[in-house]
Order: sequence, then C-alpha cells, then structure tokens
Amino acid sequence: MPTPNLSEIVRENDRRRALMADSDALNPLLGDPDDPTRCRVDAFRWEDGRTVWLPGEMVRDPRFESLNDPLQYRRLRIRYDFEYWAFLVARIRYKYDGKIGPIRLNGPQRKLLRQFELQRLAGKPIRCILLKARQWGGSTLVQLYMAWIQIVLRRNWNSVFVGQNINTAATLLAMTRNVIGDYPLELLDDEDSPDGKGLSLKTMTGSQSIREINGRGARIVLTSAHNADAARSQDLQMAHFSEVAFWPSGEILQPSDVVRNISSGIPMVPLSMIVMESTADGIGNFFHCQWNDAKLGLSSYVPVFVPWYEIGVYRQEVTDPQWLIDNMTPYEWKLWEMGLTLEKIQWYHFKRREVASDATMQSEFPTTPEEAFNNTGRSVFPIEKVEQMRADCREPLPEDAVEAVKENRGLLNQPSADGKLSVWKLPDRDGPRSKNRYVVGVDIGGRSSSSDYSVITVFDRFPGGPSANSRPEVVAQWRGHADHDLLGQYIARVGNAYLKAHVVVESNTLDTEAGGGSQYVLERLNREYQNVYRRRHLDEKDPTKYDERVGFHTNASTKPKIIAHMLSLVRDRGYLERDNLSVNEMLTFETRPNGTYAARDGSHDDLLMSRAMALYVISTLPPPCSLTYRDLSPFKISNF
Repeated sequence: MPTPNLSEIVRENDRRRALMADSDALNPLLGDPDDPTRCRVDAFRWEDGRTVWLPGEMVRDPRFESLNDPLQYRRLRIRYDFEYWAFLVARIRYKYDGKIGPIRLNGPQRKLLRQFELQRLAGKPIRCILLKARQWGGSTLVQLYMAWIQIVLRRNWNSVFVGQNINTAATLLAMTRNVIGDYPLELLDDEDSPDGKGLSLKTMTGSQSIREINGRGARIVLTSAHNADAARSQDLQMAHFSEVAFWPSGEILQPSDVVRNISSGIPMVPLSMIVMESTADGIGNFFHCQWNDAKLGLSSYVPVFVPWYEIGVYRQEVTDPQWLIDNMTPYEWKLWEMGLTLEKIQWYHFKRREVASDATMQSEFPTTPEEAFNNTGRSVFPIEKVEQMRADCREPLPEDAVEAVKENRGLLNQPSADGKLSVWKLPDRDGPRSKNRYVVGVDIGGRSSSSDYSVITVFDRFPGGPSANSRPEVVAQWRGHADHDLLGQYIARVGNAYLKAHVVVESNTLDTEAGGGSQYVLERLNREYQNVYRRRHLDEKDPTKYDERVGFHTNASTKPKIIAHMLSLVRDRGYLERDNLSVNEMLTFETRPNGTYAARDGSHDDLLMSRAMALYVISTLPPPCSLTYRDLSPFKISNF
C-alpha cells in the first residue's frame, strides 16, 4: 500500500470523531432527538431550558393535554418511555469505575432496544436473536425490558428465564429483583400495592424455581437447559433463552427441543416476547443455525449483532499517531478503511497482544458475525466457502407443483410419516436425453426417530445441457426414517421418476445389519432396478479376482476420497446446493484427533454423505451419450 500521509490521516480521524455521536452520554430524561419515534415538546423544558423529546405515543395519549403536575407526568411517561423508566427505577454498579448509579443505556443497548420497540410499536409479537460481543449489558437490557412489561404494561404476564444452568438463570433474575426491591411507591397504582408497602418478589409455595411479583400477578420461572420441562406446564407470555450456544447437546436432550417446547406455548400476540441470546461457540450448532435462519428471513426472529467497535469503552487515547500508523497490521488497516477511528484501532492493537491468536481475538471481540462464529479449527470445509454456497439455497417447489405432474405422483407416496420430500426441479423430459443425466445418492439411516436419517439426494449432472459445462445441481431430496424395505421401494420410484437415474446406495448399514433383511433390499434393487451403482470387490479367497457388489461402501479408504473431492467442489463452488440444512451439516463436519471425519457430537452428516457419494460417482461417469425416449421409460419394478 502507498505510504500513509500522517497529516491526512489525523485530519480524517478528527472528522470521524466529530461525526460519532456519543450515545452513551445521552440523557434519558431529555430523550434522544435522533429517535424518529420521539417528538420535540417545547411545553416541557428541563430546569436548564433544554428541550425534551417525548415518545410520540405519549404525546398522542388523551391524558397528555391535561398533565398538570410532575407525578402525573412521570406516571404517564413510564408507560411509553422504557429508557426513562429504567433510569428512574434501576441501579447498577458500573464496572469501569465501581460506582453505583442509575442505568444509562449505552449504544449497543440502545441498538437492541430499538428492535424491541419497532416490533412493539407495530403491534407485533417481539422476537429477537442476539449475537453478543462481551461486556456491554445485552442480557441486562432483556431483563429490564421484560420487567417493564410485567410491572408497567401488563398484569398477569408471565416469563421464563432459561440459562445454561440454574445458577445462570438465577443471575439473570438479579436485575429484576433489584428493580422490584427499590421500586418507587409513587409510580404504582393503588391496586398494585394494596398494603401500601410496594412491590415484592416472592418465592411461590412449593416451588423454588418460581417467583411472583406481588401486586402484579406476574410469575417468573427460573430453569436451565438441563431441566426445561419445569416450565412446560406454566402459562407463559415471555421467554429469555440465555447463552444458547453453550447448552448441552446429546441424544436425549437437544437445545432445539428446549426452545421448541417452551416457545410453542407462548402466544403470537402483542407484547409476547422471545429473546434467544448468546456469545458464539463455533459453527453449525443450534444457535448458529438459528442465527443463519434469522439472517435469511427464514424465521420470526429479528437478528441483532453488536461488533466490538460499537461498545463505547473499547477505545484508547492516541498520543503518538505516527507510532500507531507505523505499527498497524493489514487487519487494522482494514478497520481504518471501514471507518473506525484511530482511538478504536489503538485499543484493538493493544488488546490483540493479550490473546493467543488472531482467531481468538476475532472470536472474543468480533468485527463481523462470521468472526464471532469463528471455528474451532477442526472444520473440514472452509467457513467462508460454505457460506458462499448458501447463496444458491432456496425454498423447494410447493407440493401441488410436484403433484400436478403425473410421472412424479409416486414421489409423494412417502415411506414414513416423518419423511420430507423437497423438489427444486422436476425431471426434465424435454431437455438433453443423456444416459445417467440424473444421479441419486442414498445414505441409509435407521428406522426409529432417534437414529440417523435416511437421505435420498437427486443430482442433475447437466442442468444447462452437456455442452454448457454445467455444474451438478441438487434438484430433489427426501429425508426421514423408514423401514428398509419401504425405503428400497421409494429409492426405485425416485430413480424412475428422474429418468432411470443412476442410483448410488451407501451399503454400510445394509451390509452389516443383522438378519439379512437389508441385504435382501440390495439384492432386489440389483435385480429389479437395472441402473444401480456397483463396486469392485476383492475376492477374499483369490486376491487376483474381483467380483461386483451393489452399493457404495464408505470405509477408511473410500471416505477420505469422497470427502476430498467434495472439499474441492465446495472450495471452487463446483456444484449447486439448494438446501440450507445441508450447508449447516458442512459447518459441523470435523476432522477428529485420530484423523477420521465425522459430524460434531449432537450433529448429523446424512445429507452431506449422500451428496459426497453421488458427487464422487458423478466425477467417474463417462461423457453423456444421446438416448431415445424409449431408453428413458421407467423400469418395470414389482412390489417389494
């Protein structure tokens, strides 16, 4: 890069600092003049004559015109101005000077509050997923906002705090407990405090995990991800899921089960609220998948990310700008190009010296969500390349579009109730008539819902025609659990529907299953569906001879080959992926300490392996040759 000009950089830095509003210094009693939901009200001025900016909701309230004393003003304003309410009732210890004082929301807290308020003011249920950097009070803001709803806006409005463990959940309650313990009696209606003693937080008789806000009829349930069933029987309107990325994930209990079991009982009504928040803990886990879905608009959650540089305390006075400029790393120059000030960059520069690596720094103090989800280093597929493939993913065709085509009706007769068929493209009978244009990869799972999934993935080798150098494209997929004989029938139907597709079946499960029933399925496919992949198998008695066996056997020799081939395709975007869930599986596919490949504990690789087998076989097939329509007529297959 060209030699930087010190005077120009300093001049630009002065300009940037002048443009940066210090949101941490905003006075909650005066209101934020840059908030579009607020109105300038000249009738109310502070003691020093400064203008007050009040919520538009408050100004439109019929009671506003008749306000004639300070107490009426405060009681009305706390109904519409959360930040004002929090300043009046909440006290915190500021960690950087140890002093205790009223809470003033910082910039990141105000950013999160803005998303809550946009949904509340629109009359929508409040749903948010928060990806946190460290130490700015995100959980505190969530706690306070829920307390505001329970104490000021709604009676009998119940909430649940779900932490990584019960101690974390109890810590989440600390701010609510402090607010209730010191709540100004003058701000309460008579019915809120019939005994004149104000609010109190009491433990319900017979349940140590439930607190009740006496006077408001609101319950607060405390539980952990290990014991979330304790909240299922409760009448809940709000949920705070904390540090979700660190929740346990095993065969019996998954984070998705905890969130689903509780969220399903929360109504979709105004002022209902669900917040899922966490710092990141690697990629491909439940929290990361939920974040990606929110970013893609595939869920009801609004995503909020706070990078380190938006946190006001992360800056340092620059006394020698020349020294800093001379010692800035290429990454720090990128920060400058992003518009950060030298004060921010100097803080980052010295903080980086305290941590072990760039990856650790970016994970602890992320500039982007991708950095926050920085991998453990064991991932097989490069994160940035996998995320690029996500851009090709899309929703499948509606079911009626598939059902309307006569040749494909057999695809809808699925072999199990929990199976799901996704079709992105119907068979192209009018396109290039080439042998093995379609290739089907099948990864065999178990029969029960607790076992691995069975997956059938259909590829079009030539979506743009054989002469167009087209990339293989995922055009259909089935995923579910099924008895193997029914699954065999369905595999044959899929192959027939996609013009006598070349079917590649993973044979490990079928070869080794006790009783021989699954081997029977392979034999029937071999006999009655004439386009099944066969592998060469060394004769154990005579090493000079080979025989052929149906199916692709993944082992210590073949698995590295197919994964290496898929890695090259992912790196070069060499095939078109359509399913986000498959992309998620790539992110949790790891190299184990012994050098083998496997899905991260609690994750799956069924979609990935069905693709890896099919893509590898596609790379070994001969060039296309022309066929007649007769060549594409379905195989005659008897019932299994």
